[in-house]
Amino acid sequence: MSRLTVGPGITLFKALAGDAVLQAALAVIEASPPRKMLTPGGKAMSVAMTNCGPLGWVTDRDGYRYVSDDPSTGRPWPAMPAPMAELAAAAAEASSFPGFVPEACLVNLYDTESRMGAHQDRDERDRAAPIVSVSFGLSARFRIGGTSRGGPTLSFVLDHGDVLVFGGPARLAYHGVDRVLPGRHATLGAQRINLTFRRVT
Repeated sequence: MSRLTVGPGITLFKALAGDAVLQAALAVIEASPPRKMLTPGGKAMSVAMTNCGPLGWVTDRDGYRYVSDDPSTGRPWPAMPAPMAELAAAAAEASSFPGFVPEACLVNLYDTESRMGAHQDRDERDRAAPIVSVSFGLSARFRIGGTSRGGPTLSFVLDHGDVLVFGGPARLAYHGVDRVLPGRHATLGAQRINLTFRRVT
């Protein structure tokens, strides 16, 4: 594991997340299978997603928001497994964001055709807390810029087990996934899982 300062408020930990966190994520996926949600404009996202924790992020024709129950089942989202929450808190602490207790974990499932356009994470009231992102499976080319669209960006590859933390001056940075790199992971095959931990309220 190595720690890299990518930019102000942005820290990358290479190969920090281990198998216990991956197995916990797979259990969440089994309990609440990812699905391709609709954007407010009615277009299906290219990334399938689900959630765990007290709150889950959803999108549909009514907009982007956090809800306590899975709209597809009417039941609460799965509880956030301890290995996942503990990793997120430890990575935030090591990035100078102590006391991070995530309320939501978005579980994004990518295939080799999936993309995530540049966006800001701004549906959370608590923006003092960072975003913690964990990658498993196939590598992906990630891009992050500043707080205004169209400014300079940095691009780098996120590999299996990498953990990225961004907050403070980078909390509202535009970011996205340009592409998933081709290949086959021993456990996940031709897929990538991204866990995104957020403090909402």
